[in-house]
Amino acid sequence: MLLPDTLTSARNSVLCWLATADSQGQPNVSPKEIFSLYDNEHVLIANIASPASVRNIEVNPRVCVSFVDIFVQKGFKVMGFARNVRKQDADYEKWAEPLQAMAGPRFPIHSVLLIRATACEPILAPSYRLYADETSEQAQVASAMRAYGVRPLVDPS
Repeated sequence: MLLPDTLTSARNSVLCWLATADSQGQPNVSPKEIFSLYDNEHVLIANIASPASVRNIEVNPRVCVSFVDIFVQKGFKVMGFARNVRKQDADYEKWAEPLQAMAGPRFPIHSVLLIRATACEPILAPSYRLYADETSEQAQVASAMRAYGVRPLVDPS
């Protein structure tokens, strides 16, 4: 279900963004720092400080997770169904293990937000569509670096 490039996009993303909605349809979007693509069907997100996301998933499991490389200005959105896997659940350790390795002792994982993907679509900055002939990943990176005031790392070797 997840596109092959989705894993690369997720690895190049500092955060993912989880969109949920409550029982009334009120949306909530929040950044998530500890996340992993488990396989070609599942996205794992650590519930570190996500009470609204957890509440929403309990009443409305439909979610969307977005990964965007801010320099290339490309990414993916993954739509699917989520469930909150708690520490007392039999399968908690299976899903929590990759996230615990990332979180270490610094971030307590209260539960795992397990997303089963049902669809995956690319996210592209408008420049790729509106100015396809003059827009490249290299040009987007250079533009983003100027806009954010950052410079590429220099390899010391």
